[in-house]
Amino acid sequence: MDNRRTLTNHVRRMAESLVRMGVIHAVISPGSRSTPLAYALASTEQIETHLHVDERSAGFFALGLAKAAQVPVVLLCTSGTAASNYHPAVTEAFYARVPLIVITADRPHELRDVGAPQAIRQMGLFGPHIKYDVDLPIPEDSAAVDDYLERQIARSIGMAVTEPKGPVHLNAPFREPLLIDFEQELPSVTFSERIGGQASLSTEQKEQVGELMCSATRGLLVMGECNPGFDKTKLWAFAERMNWPVVCDPLSNLRSEVPESSRHLCIDSYDAFLKNESFAAQAGPDTVIRMGPQPVSKPLTLFLKKFRPQTVIVVDESPIFRDPLGIATHHLQASVMDVLSIETSTLQETAYTDLWSKANGIAAMMTESYRSGEVHEGDYVRTLLASLPSGSDLISGSSMPIRDLDTYFRKTDRDIAIFSNRGANGIDGVVSTALGIQTARKRPSWLLIGDLSFMHDVNGLLISRMQTMDLTIIVSNNDGGGIFSYLPQASIPNHFEQLFGTPTGLSFAPLAEMYGIQYDSVSSIEQLEARLAEEKTAPLRIIEMISVRDRNVLAHRELWSAIGEELDRNGF
Repeated sequence: MDNRRTLTNHVRRMAESLVRMGVIHAVISPGSRSTPLAYALASTEQIETHLHVDERSAGFFALGLAKAAQVPVVLLCTSGTAASNYHPAVTEAFYARVPLIVITADRPHELRDVGAPQAIRQMGLFGPHIKYDVDLPIPEDSAAVDDYLERQIARSIGMAVTEPKGPVHLNAPFREPLLIDFEQELPSVTFSERIGGQASLSTEQKEQVGELMCSATRGLLVMGECNPGFDKTKLWAFAERMNWPVVCDPLSNLRSEVPESSRHLCIDSYDAFLKNESFAAQAGPDTVIRMGPQPVSKPLTLFLKKFRPQTVIVVDESPIFRDPLGIATHHLQASVMDVLSIETSTLQETAYTDLWSKANGIAAMMTESYRSGEVHEGDYVRTLLASLPSGSDLISGSSMPIRDLDTYFRKTDRDIAIFSNRGANGIDGVVSTALGIQTARKRPSWLLIGDLSFMHDVNGLLISRMQTMDLTIIVSNNDGGGIFSYLPQASIPNHFEQLFGTPTGLSFAPLAEMYGIQYDSVSSIEQLEARLAEEKTAPLRIIEMISVRDRNVLAHRELWSAIGEELDRNGF
């Protein structure tokens, strides 16, 4: 077999093996050394390829695709620093448990560490933020190499989709010449498919957990981020059987499509009313079941850490269960659905549930009715949320956007899904993640993001020149890092603006013009309402909301204070 046929067989075998293991998306960045595999992926009908010239943004676009579609997504780049640019997305994927198949093309072994161009040490590049890595063999005419290649791809993807899910790295060296034969017949792949399973509880274990639940007199269910497709009806049926209040993180997506019979159990304003010390002193649970990662809310974190309930059950399919508070007493390595199937014979008394429900109603009412003298970010977010149609997705930036959603996104009958990068909680790559999510789900999407986070990933917009998107980007422009104004360093004026406020004085109008994006700037609620009511005239749209950092902080604190005073008046 000549070199070209050998190379073609090698990369075609890789592509076919990826398909057999469930890959349907590949995000490719242009480069020379990755040419043969890029050709193989692009010419494979079962794989949809997405082109992105910026590897850093490409990584987050793939992350969004994999997060939303719940399938492994391939990332392919050339050799050298191109691969280094994947590291932020790989890190987020590792901590967010998102299956990415990172394939980095490489120079052959004889060109490593000898001063050859675009040749860096790619093995081990992602350090501890990878679940599995392998240096694949150079293409050669060998049945043993063919078998090894197929099984390494199967093993890698098996690792990526096994709990805890996460990224894997395949380093693929190629020698020149790099062109393949498009007419060559496909190779016969012998390793057919992976049939996976999941951890589950035995009958005896279910009985043990049921006893723990039935012994609770003040039980609380805490729901963190849930993956798309989570069966909310089973969760609410479980909560109704138990009569436990359910603390619903915005990323749990349990605040949307809430059944009428469960609305009193859906606790969505806890971040506000747990700041009230009097209420918190009365509301300590004796038993907590947490499903998913720890929610965003810091007041909830402090509340649970202070009370250290007698029984804290963390449900996690991975043995590497998440317990950042150090209060877990039981780890259930099982699927959430397995736990929700547990039957219990004892309902919790209503007094404790009513305590949470009443406080939640007061906080929600105050949040909806509160108005300050000047416009602030909370007003904008509340207005945006009221305008979202059913059947849409909202992607949130980290820092203040997700916290404002925690405050202002109330339980609703509408189908609205919320996503955010909360693995490492970084502000980078958010635009690309949003575009990846929209590509996977194909629903009208909105992105709520701060000005600095948007600047971090403006290159993410490049992919919109390659394929059609449907995204409205709501940029909260307070001219700097808004969240720092809530932190202790804000009380020390020396160097605050230079080191933390970091004002840029930039407007995004020229950026929108460069990309041909519909653009509006608003500085009042009336203007935002009018713009949101207008029809989009382009696939991408930017609405820049102007606010003042100091006013945002004051308005938030006024609202929290008003909620606390109302709770006090109601006897909490």
